Amino acid sequence: MPIFIGIDPGLADMGFGVVSVSGGKEKCLAYGSIKTPAGQPTSERLLALFVKLGAVLDEYRPIRVGIEKLFFQKNVKTAMVVAEARGVIRLAVAQRNLSLIEMSPADVKLAVCGYGLADKRQVQTMVKTLLGLKEIPKPDDAADALAVALATAHWRL
Repeated sequence: MPIFIGIDPGLADMGFGVVSVSGGKEKCLAYGSIKTPAGQPTSERLLALFVKLGAVLDEYRPIRVGIEKLFFQKNVKTAMVVAEARGVIRLAVAQRNLSLIEMSPADVKLAVCGYGLADKRQVQTMVKTLLGLKEIPKPDDAADALAVALATAHWRL
């Protein structure tokens, strides 16, 4: 059964979602977030993300990993640290010779909701429904990552 991982990049909180697809049915295998302490130097936080994300990749051994493209942010400092976290993701994936796709937030919304301008609540509700979960996954970063994982599973290369 093919396994797909979606990642919601962030320095303080990096969401991940793991899904499998078998017979056209999606199943949630795991989700969560990797948190790093605010007072820690950025280099140490990036290393922690790399190690912890590597453990998730090694445990589930996906056939494909997906991340959202960095969209324009007004706060340049925030955009820079998210870009650094994305670099850590790309490195961890490349080190394991895994397939990586990047998609826009609209691509993810279209894949999960059928509407590229869906709001956050609509996406979370569809993630819950598609994966047969009892409640919307928490934290939000994990729910977002599951949406990316679902989009990744259905991405046409």
